[in-house]
Amino acid sequence: MSELRYGIIGSGMMGQEHIRNIGLIDGARVAAVCDPDRDMRERAQAFAGPGCRAYERHQDLLSEGLCDALVVAAPNHLHHPILMDVLPADLPVLAEKPLCTTLSDCDDVLAAAARRSAPVWVAMEYRYMPPVERLLAALRTGETGGVRMVSIREHRFPFLHKVGNWNRFNAMTGGTLVEKCCHFFDLMRLITGAEACRVYASGAADVNFHDELHDGRRPDILDNAFVVIDFVNGVRGMLELCMFAEGSEWQETITVIGEAAKAEARVPGPARFSPDQKERNSEFVLSPRSTKLEQREVIHVDHSILAAGDHHGSTFFQHRKFFAMVRDGGQPEVTLEDGLKSVRIGLAAEQSARTGEAVVLEDVFGFKAAV
Repeated sequence: MSELRYGIIGSGMMGQEHIRNIGLIDGARVAAVCDPDRDMRERAQAFAGPGCRAYERHQDLLSEGLCDALVVAAPNHLHHPILMDVLPADLPVLAEKPLCTTLSDCDDVLAAAARRSAPVWVAMEYRYMPPVERLLAALRTGETGGVRMVSIREHRFPFLHKVGNWNRFNAMTGGTLVEKCCHFFDLMRLITGAEACRVYASGAADVNFHDELHDGRRPDILDNAFVVIDFVNGVRGMLELCMFAEGSEWQETITVIGEAAKAEARVPGPARFSPDQKERNSEFVLSPRSTKLEQREVIHVDHSILAAGDHHGSTFFQHRKFFAMVRDGGQPEVTLEDGLKSVRIGLAAEQSARTGEAVVLEDVFGFKAAV
């Protein structure tokens, strides 16, 4: 394959980030973009460069046969109908997270994908942040001596303004603990090597968007939460989310503690939201119990890669792997089943936050985690 031609379905903020990162890969180009919003469509077409076609309807993009692979980056509640149209085309697909906003919609997508041969990769970008990859490498080589506890803290800016304000409402996002946090639940599953069996969450909409009114509706999206997860292998995970803490030095801190050491990946927020708008390096920190001496590594990422998006280079590194899979053959590193399971945990956390009760996944969702 001399050139891989991409079609982008959903050309808003995240779709445009995908376009910028595809542009950094030799042998890849965006051949077509699609969005019902004219402004987003035209911006995306400009980012993609000469020769890119623009469509209002994804059905028209599909019918033209211009693309070798597709990226679905539309608003969350549109993932299901778009994927149900896209999957019969049997092209490789990179589907943005969350896979869908309900479990029944996820099940529909998995059933439709079972009838095709081309791969579907769910875009869990946080796996591919360089400091997180360094953390995962440390776990593989036994630097922590195993995994006993996992905690993820994200202190960040509020949800940004999107077309139609879709990200202000649980009905269109799945809720904050699905929309935002499925990334983190996916990471916890990857780190622990196990499935979640019990979820407890406490969260609220305390600060953000209280002065907003959209078509007569007040936003109902959570802006802070604690989530505690029990895994079937005895490991415990905790998420601490605050979306009105953009003054923090580190936007994300992922901590893993084993018998031998604590390991941390520390990730700064996007440069465009910092006071000086300068890119900052991330860190990996290992704290062995034996020496009690912290070992700190600065993780350098090319600034042109950091500038291509808001996810500390992870979108580029994910795309590079997706590109290699399509070009050379292979299987997705993040499967549709991974996408479904991260949504399942997020929905359980949303339910727990609403009811104040812990959720046993088997009882509520008919899912028995394999020991």
